[in-house]
Amino acid sequence: MIRALTLACFAVVAITTTAAPAAAAPVTAGAASYLAEHPGGTVVGANEISYDGGRFVVTLAPPAPSPEHVDAYVDCPSGWFCFYDRADFGYPRGKLSSCGWQSLATYGWQGRVESAYYNLSRGSVQFFDYGTGLFSVGVGYRSIDFVGGATNRATDVYRYC
Repeated sequence: MIRALTLACFAVVAITTTAAPAAAAPVTAGAASYLAEHPGGTVVGANEISYDGGRFVVTLAPPAPSPEHVDAYVDCPSGWFCFYDRADFGYPRGKLSSCGWQSLATYGWQGRVESAYYNLSRGSVQFFDYGTGLFSVGVGYRSIDFVGGATNRATDVYRYC
């Protein structure tokens, strides 16, 4: 009997002292709408949705401009290459960093690229339309603010590391 009570006490202590899982980020109306159209993501911030364990991240709207950046500017974070759903780096923005071949369809982003920026220290990325090369960005030519005839045609990317 004493042994059973001791085990029960340990179980209660273990349950009450185990850390609760981190709360998920709140789902905004914009994020809920995006997830309804592009399921499989996890809300990781008020304005961001992560797919494939953080391999691909969508930012739904740009951050508020700071006094230093009152005009439009590229805000692709270091360590990523970014592609935008609008010309002139207009949002939503997708970003990847992995090397090799990646299908944009995996993330519901095929046929949505209108501008791109490369913010990695080496390499480049080529955008494709079902195997046909469209355009590239890399350390030698970091940005394209409008992809012209390739608008909304990219289906895949290949990052050369």
